[in-house]
Amino acid sequence: MEHVDERTQDPTEAIRPGTRRLLVAFLVLTLLAVNQLFVLADVADRFWAWTIRAEPTAAFLGAAYGAGAVLSALSLREDRWSRIRVPVLTVTVFTLVTCVATLVHTHRLHLLTGGPVARVAAWVWLAVYLVIPALCVAVVLAQEVRRRGRPAVPAPMPGWLAGLLAVEGAVMLAAGGVLFAGGLFVHHHVQTVTSFWPWEITPLSSQVIGAWMIALGVAAALVIRERDLSRLFVAGVTYTVFGVLELVALVWYLPEVDTDDGWVWAYGVFLVAVVATGAVGARAARVARRGDTGSARTTAAAG
Repeated sequence: MEHVDERTQDPTEAIRPGTRRLLVAFLVLTLLAVNQLFVLADVADRFWAWTIRAEPTAAFLGAAYGAGAVLSALSLREDRWSRIRVPVLTVTVFTLVTCVATLVHTHRLHLLTGGPVARVAAWVWLAVYLVIPALCVAVVLAQEVRRRGRPAVPAPMPGWLAGLLAVEGAVMLAAGGVLFAGGLFVHHHVQTVTSFWPWEITPLSSQVIGAWMIALGVAAALVIRERDLSRLFVAGVTYTVFGVLELVALVWYLPEVDTDDGWVWAYGVFLVAVVATGAVGARAARVARRGDTGSARTTAAAG
């Protein structure tokens, strides 16, 4: 008779229906954004919620949403809250920060201007980032109130991996904070404080890119705090996919950036490091999960 891991029956680990519905909504919305921004980057100036004339900007955002789609799809396959806690908290941070950016730059959205596709995209964007952040907070609170302290750590993360994540997370948090702050009080032009970015970005785009970087920086901190590799598979795969898709976007649009700028190459090297760290972490998490499942079955059989 096939054994069912008893920990999946733990009510404090159960994933609530509302959490799954939120993940489904985020999956659908991120896939739409991938199509509009990554696939159709060349028409983002006409068919997106606000005017994005720089194709690398549209591609960056589309790639980030691609990683978000993977996060949502993988999270929907899980059966324990502890295994999707970091991903859902990451989504929550991103939507909250993006909500602020949206409210600051609502006048840049094509709510009353632009073509019909752009207007629909603008109203959908506004609705999503006014509603989804509140739903994310409600979902997290509903799940967290059921937790009984921090679970055990059967597969601790190696110190060197935690160190790499700490460095990369700090870089993302710093860059994201500067990008977000750089677009906070500027509404019509590129601010010099964001000149480290490999290409020029306008204020609203700067803040949304910053929101992704901040969310990933927070995710890195949460992963380090969790420590248990067996609970970090979704986060590891998402991190890897983010790096891969952003590298694809950078290489594809390399002719549109100034390759004499050292920041371009620093950005590329950083993305390679993200891919490597994420791939190693995802593989280690997969191995740890297999060991965790095997141990649980052995314990159950012995009992």
